This record gives sequence, structure tokens and C-alpha cells, in this order.
Amino acid sequence: MLKTLFFVTLFFLFAHAKTPYELGKELYLQKTCFSCHGNKAEGMHNYPYLANRAKGYLIYKLKRFRNNISNSQQQEMMIAFAIGLSDKDIENLSVFLNEYKDDDMAEQYDDSFDTAGDGGS
Repeated sequence: MLKTLFFVTLFFLFAHAKTPYELGKELYLQKTCFSCHGNKAEGMHNYPYLANRAKGYLIYKLKRFRNNISNSQQQEMMIAFAIGLSDKDIENLSVFLNEYKDDDMAEQYDDSFDTAGDGGS
């Protein structure tokens, strides 16, 4: 009985485990990245867009910031945000940003729509 309860508990824990994308999204919101990079990671003012950037590039930049390295004075502000990130945090953030999809737009377009006729002339 105890063994069965253990496996049932494990099943429910793993069934409700968050994906790296979801964890990265939570971290993006928790670290207030949106205040400079936008709610949709689209970039704002002089701050670059991050949505759908190459995962390797994002990991590279975040690790440099975490190690107190920047290429410009504007980038130096990223050091304070990245200094406490673990490798797992950086991985999750990079997955979220690399695979970013706008939840509001997800169902707006129907790619399976087939046209018929001559287009209504």
C-alpha cells in the first residue's frame, strides 16, 4: 500500500511539473525583464527585443552579465538582474525567449483555412 501511494504521489508531482518554457516565463516576469524589454519581449526604446532570439546567444549574454561582463555602459544595468541567476535559470529564460509565442495571438489566425472559388470577383 505504501509503495502504491509513493508511486501515485510521484505521478501527480511529475504530471504537474512545469516545463522550462513556463519556468522561464515566470522568471521573466519575476525579474521584471518586461519593464525594459516589453511584455512580449519585443524590445522598448533603446532596449533590444529578446523574443525568438537564438538560444545560444541568449545563454552567452546572460552568463557574461552574471560574470560581471558587459560591452557597453547601457548593458551594465543587466549585471544586477543576472548576478543571481543559476545555470538552470539561464537555461529556462533562454528557452522561454527562444520559443516565445504571443499567447494573445495564438488562436487569431487559422492557417488551415482553404479558399474556394475565384476569390470573389
